[in-house]
Amino acid sequence: MRVLFPMTALLSAGVMLAQQAPVFPTPAYFRHQFSMPQTHVELQAPVHLRDFVVNGKLTLSLHDYLDLVMANNTDIAISRLNVETPRNNVWGAFGKFDPTLQFNLSAQRQLTQSTRTLDGATQVNSLTHNGGLTYSQMLSTGTTLTASLVDRRSSTNDRYATFNPYHSGSLQLSFTQPLLRNRSPFIVRMPITLARSSLKKSEYDFRDSLLSQIQSAENAYWTVVGARENLKVAQSNLALKQEALKRANRELELGASSPLDIYQPQSDVATAEITVSTYQFSLARAEDALRKMIGADLDPEIRKLPIELTEGILPPADEAPVDPEAAVQKAMNLRPDLKSYNQSLDLDNLNIQNAQNLLRPQLDLTGTYTSSGVGGNQLINGTMYPGGFNDFVSQVFGFNLPTYYMGFRLSFPIRDRANEAALANSMVKKRQDTLTLRTQQQSVRLSVLNAVNNLESAKAQVKLAQVSVDLAQKQVDAEQQKYDLGTEIMYFVLDAQNRLNSAKSNLVQQIIAYQNARTSLLRQTGELLDARGIVIK
Repeated sequence: MRVLFPMTALLSAGVMLAQQAPVFPTPAYFRHQFSMPQTHVELQAPVHLRDFVVNGKLTLSLHDYLDLVMANNTDIAISRLNVETPRNNVWGAFGKFDPTLQFNLSAQRQLTQSTRTLDGATQVNSLTHNGGLTYSQMLSTGTTLTASLVDRRSSTNDRYATFNPYHSGSLQLSFTQPLLRNRSPFIVRMPITLARSSLKKSEYDFRDSLLSQIQSAENAYWTVVGARENLKVAQSNLALKQEALKRANRELELGASSPLDIYQPQSDVATAEITVSTYQFSLARAEDALRKMIGADLDPEIRKLPIELTEGILPPADEAPVDPEAAVQKAMNLRPDLKSYNQSLDLDNLNIQNAQNLLRPQLDLTGTYTSSGVGGNQLINGTMYPGGFNDFVSQVFGFNLPTYYMGFRLSFPIRDRANEAALANSMVKKRQDTLTLRTQQQSVRLSVLNAVNNLESAKAQVKLAQVSVDLAQKQVDAEQQKYDLGTEIMYFVLDAQNRLNSAKSNLVQQIIAYQNARTSLLRQTGELLDARGIVIK
């Protein structure tokens, strides 16, 4: 079992998911809010590579190789991180229900010239302090609740002031409940539903991307195996050509052949050496691509090690032909890209409901309850009675001076072309996505049928290539016997060896094509991850 986990781009302070942010009023909350986040990105080194070093070689089976691909492939890690943004968006969509606490404090001093006898001073000097605390929050029902406590403290040199200094203010509780637009809890929570649906779609997209990446990785593995086997065939052919050249030189020395007969063996050796050199460079390029797949190119020591792949070139076992319709049905049930398109239709339905909601008039029920209070030093008949903030608080929370308010607020446009167009566009988008889904289903069906045909064709080609190798080997043996008996010249032996070499090389190519065709079918039906034991967490 291979478990996928994000591994590359990590912030130096650690990757913090939005859900892990500290909450008010913990000390961590204030550190988080007022500290500058670390933006430096640290990349992890490739992991587990040294676990597969045996006798100075990086020895990998297909199973081990895919383990390293899952752990170290940078492209897979980037694709995995693409899911984090939609996941954070789900958390962010709950933000509309987050409570807000607002505090305000102000001071004002005012000097005015007296214009009346009753002003109580030639120049009135007033000092006012205003303080307020407001709490507001939206509930999942769409109800908005607000609670505010306001205190106003004033002092003056006006000797006729009844309260000096004095406190005045109120405690106000209010609510607003939508009755038409935004009435349903489902509509109120629409941003969360949309974000969750988008997250699910991004997960399907990631899984589809991972299918393609694993297919490419597995093809890279078999490319190296094929290049290695082709090099062996070329080296074996070179050995035969060199042996034939030695024999020709010996015959020339003994006078058994003409000097003109030596050029063909020499030419064949030169051609075989060129072929070996070509396959050596092809193998080196394929191994470099393989190192990139597993992150070995990032390790200065590991990238120098030769690679030894343990999977051999084996012809396909006798298997029953694949049922095309059954394979198509698997693809329809498993392919993540089809699930992604279906998820797009779900998003379209949500957007249509949201657009329909915005066409409704805005009718709100509002209510307010206010409790007022006054406190301070009170002047009565020339006698000062002490008082202060406590008097104000006791009156406010004694609810002896209440004010009640209840009302309706209706708002609607005479015409609402903007939202009407938005609704029409949402309907068009759903029709487009429905047709796109049908097109994708047709494409999936065709690609699965092609993959089945390619697999069956690859099986047949491997069998024919095996027959060709067998016949070419028999031809080489026959020509060699004729040459040993002196009934045929070296040219025919060399020609038969060339045909045998071509047949062996073709067999390698056909077996690799079969492996790639089998991987392609698993990818087209959506079974590749399960078949390789890859689990996404």
